[in-house]
Amino acid sequence: MKLLRRKEGPSLDSRLAALLEAATLGEGRLSERAVSGARTVAERAGVRRELSLDHTVAALAGATGSGKSSLYNALAGEDLADVGVTRPTTSTAQAALWDGEGAGPLLDWLDIPRRHSATGPATGPAADSAADPGLSGLVLLDLPDHDSIRLSHRLEVDRLVEQVDLLVWVVDPQKYADAALHERYLRPLAGHRDVMVVLLNQVDRLPADAVDRCLRDLRRLLDDDGLPGISVLAVSARTGRGLDDLRALLAERVSERRSWSARLAADITTAAGHLATADPPQAVEGDGGGAVALGRAEPGEVEPAAEAQGGAKRMAGAERALTGTLCAAAGVPVVVEAVAKGHRHRAVVATGWPVTRWIRRFRPDPLRRLRLGGLAPKGRPGGEIVGRTSVPAASAVQRAQVETAVRDVGEVAAAGLPGAWAVAVRQAARSRARELADAVDRAVATTSAVGTRRPRWWRAVNGLQWLVFAAMLAGAGWLGALFAMDYLRLPQPPLPTAGVVPWPTVLLVGGALAGVLIALLSRLAAWAGGRRRARRTARALRASIGQVGRELVLEPVEAELDTYARFTEALDLARGSA
Repeated sequence: MKLLRRKEGPSLDSRLAALLEAATLGEGRLSERAVSGARTVAERAGVRRELSLDHTVAALAGATGSGKSSLYNALAGEDLADVGVTRPTTSTAQAALWDGEGAGPLLDWLDIPRRHSATGPATGPAADSAADPGLSGLVLLDLPDHDSIRLSHRLEVDRLVEQVDLLVWVVDPQKYADAALHERYLRPLAGHRDVMVVLLNQVDRLPADAVDRCLRDLRRLLDDDGLPGISVLAVSARTGRGLDDLRALLAERVSERRSWSARLAADITTAAGHLATADPPQAVEGDGGGAVALGRAEPGEVEPAAEAQGGAKRMAGAERALTGTLCAAAGVPVVVEAVAKGHRHRAVVATGWPVTRWIRRFRPDPLRRLRLGGLAPKGRPGGEIVGRTSVPAASAVQRAQVETAVRDVGEVAAAGLPGAWAVAVRQAARSRARELADAVDRAVATTSAVGTRRPRWWRAVNGLQWLVFAAMLAGAGWLGALFAMDYLRLPQPPLPTAGVVPWPTVLLVGGALAGVLIALLSRLAAWAGGRRRARRTARALRASIGQVGRELVLEPVEAELDTYARFTEALDLARGSA
C-alpha cells in the first residue's frame, strides 16, 4: 500500500526507507539502542500502514485519580469503565469504537481484548455524543494509570503510548505538574506535539480564576517540555464542561484521517534524531582522542567553503606526512643509496678494464645484499624478487612515528564529525595498520626492481674495451715473438713504426692506457647515471609507498566518510527535510 504523500515533503514510504538505510549504515558505529530503536519504529510503521487507515486510535492516558475513565465513559455515552479515585481501577486497556467495522486487525495488533461499540443509548452530560457521526472511525482507548503501583500497568501504558495514533493526556489540578508525567512521557515525546492533546480535567472543583491560573501554569510547564502550542483544554467529566470542544477536536482529527500518518512521521523524526545524536557502541567508546577535542556537529550541517578548503589542505598535509614517515620507516634512503651504488658497481663490471674488472665481481652487489631487484635477464623488464627484503627494519622511534602519522590522518579526517562517527573514522584509519609493514616492503622490492635494465652504452663500451684489450694482447704477442727471435739469433723481420715508436709497443702501451682511460670515463658516466637512477627510484618509491598509504589508510577513511555522507543524506530524508 502506497502511503499518502504530503505536498510539502517526501512520502512516508521514502522516509521509512531512509530511516532503515540510516540505521543500517549506523550499525556497528552507533549504539545498539539507537539502531534497534530506529528499526523498531520502521517495523511498527510498516505494520500500522497495512492496517485500517480509516480508523484513528486515540488513547486517554493519565495518572491515578485524574478522571480519565470518567471522561472515557462520558465520551462513550455509557459506563464502560469502572471509576476510582485513590486506587487504579483500569488494569488493562479497553476500547470504545465509533463505527468500528474493519478495526479488528488493528485492535488485534494493539492487543486490546476488551472492545465496546459506542452506538447504544447514552446517558449523562454527553448523551448526544455517542451517536455523533463526526466521530465515525474513532477508536478510543482507556489506558491503565501510568503511575500505577503495578509494573504490568505501567508497561502496558508504555507499550500503547508507542503505538496509538493520538495521545490524550488527562491531568487534574492537583497532579498536573507531576514529574513522572513530564520527565518520562511529555519531554521524550516533544516531537509528537501534533498528535497529542492535554486535558485539564476536574476543573469543576476550582473557581474560575484558579482554572485560568492552572491553565497558564500548565502551558508554562508544557513549554518547558518542548511542547509550545500543544492543544490544551479545560474539561469536566462530571459537569460536561469542555466536552463539546473535545468532541470537536476528536472529530476533526478523525475526519482528516491523518493522525496515523502524523504519528508515524513524528516517530520517524524522533528516531532519526536519536540516530543523529547516538553515542558509539560501548566496545569503542574508549577510543583514543575522544570527541571532545574534535567538537561535535549536527549531521547534515554543511561546512563553509573556507572551512572545507582548510580541511582539504590539512588532509593533504596529513597524507604527505604519512608518506614521508612510511618512506623513512621503510628505509628508502638506504635503498636509494644502494640503487646508486649498485648502478656504479654493475657499470664497472660491464665496462671496466678487462684486466682488473674481474676483481669487482668478488664485491657484493649493494642491491642484491638488500635482496632487492637485480638486473633482469635479457628481454625481461624486471628483476627477480624472492621473499622479504633485507632492508634494515624500522626502529622503535620510526614505528611510533608511523603510528602517530596514521592517527593524525584519522584525527584530521574526523574533525568536526559527531562523536560516534569521529570514532568510526579514526578506527578506519587504523583498521589495516598491521598490513603496512609487509605492504611497504613489497612496494620497496617491486619498485626498486623496476628500471634496472642495462644501459645500451654499457654493451658498446664493453665491446670497445675488449677490442682495446685485444690490441694490447696483439702488441704483447708481437713483442714476445721479436724477443724470442732475438734470443734464438734469428734474423729480425722488418719492424714498422709509428714515428720512432715500433707498432708492437704502440699496441701494448696504447691498449693498456686506452683501456684504463675508457674505464675511468665509464666510471664517471656510471656515477652520473647512478645519481639519475637514484633520483628516479626515490620518486618511484615515494609514489609507490604513498599508494600503499592511500590503500591501507586513506581509502578506509574515505569509505567511512562516504558512509557518513550517505548517513546524513538518509537522515535528512527521514526527517522530511530532503
